[in-house]
Amino acid sequence: MSMEKKIVECVPNFSEGRNMAIIKQITDEIERVKGVKLLDVDPGEATNRTVVTFVGEPDAVLEAAFQAVGKAGQLIDMRGHHGAHPRMGATDVCPLIPVAGITLEECAELAHKLAERIAREHNIPCYCYEAAAMKPGRQNLAVCRAGEYEALPEKMGNPEKGPDFGDRPFDEGVARTGCTAVGARDFLIAVNYNLNTTSTRRANAIAFDVREKGRPVREGNPITGKIVKDENGNNVMKPGTLKGTKAIGWYIDEYKIAQVSMNITNINVTPLHVAFDEVCRCAQNRGIRVTGTEIVGLMPKRCLIEAGKYFLEKQQRSTGIPEEDIINIAIHSMGLDDLKPFDPNEKVIEFMLEADNKTGNRCR
Repeated sequence: MSMEKKIVECVPNFSEGRNMAIIKQITDEIERVKGVKLLDVDPGEATNRTVVTFVGEPDAVLEAAFQAVGKAGQLIDMRGHHGAHPRMGATDVCPLIPVAGITLEECAELAHKLAERIAREHNIPCYCYEAAAMKPGRQNLAVCRAGEYEALPEKMGNPEKGPDFGDRPFDEGVARTGCTAVGARDFLIAVNYNLNTTSTRRANAIAFDVREKGRPVREGNPITGKIVKDENGNNVMKPGTLKGTKAIGWYIDEYKIAQVSMNITNINVTPLHVAFDEVCRCAQNRGIRVTGTEIVGLMPKRCLIEAGKYFLEKQQRSTGIPEEDIINIAIHSMGLDDLKPFDPNEKVIEFMLEADNKTGNRCR
């Protein structure tokens, strides 16, 4: 395991979602760095924001992030920025995420190094958030971004509210670039569980059974009863069974089924296969079956390996089989190919990087 390649994901959000020429200049900076693979560019017109995803080894990712933040600072003038999404800088957020061979703590150290360099060389002030937070309360991005760009004149140069790196009185430079939040967070898996029902209400009930936040406590009837409030007027919640998860139920017209849509925000606390089994159990309690699983976006390889081994052990079979076979067990056990074919080479970050390095098919 100690020889495992270190892979970090970076998901910077840039405050430009309408001018594709500007976005392209920023992503070109990322693609110029050797050893980095650009996975996704997702511009939003209403939010006037683009979410970019790239991966690679730590040093290459830090270099690509540094160059992209610098280019965004040159091209995006925050004085004229308006959009539906909260923001405080040309590069609004820049989180580092451990994928393989590296811990969250190590990513937090890398975030400090990146923030310090951005402030020193690009003159763009940086807050550090989530696992990289350097002040109490700053784990929460909303605390760092309170008041958004418009609040920076009174926050800059204030020991309590100013950024962690590059703090100074609000000047022409800050007016133009705003501030950037650099952080480290766990890898998030977005997953939908397919149900043999069209009922959004039943899908929601299952989501409320499992999600960490749970459901509101009601007086008398659990569905129609009055919601119980605490002394501050907030809903009293009965927690669900899966920690580190958020979930809702919805109906998908394209598939003509309802799904439980889930974000697993901590795959160390709740691995994918544990979430799958629990959603199956809660669905069954309500007379419903999970027919399969849909992964939205990408996933680390270990999620499939852990799942495959888990299902093999349940069948009292040896886990000492080739990696490819373990992955196939995981795919079939969770029905990852239920709605459309599931190709690990297109969904697993490590395989995408391997294929990129070989500029051909993955060979083991």
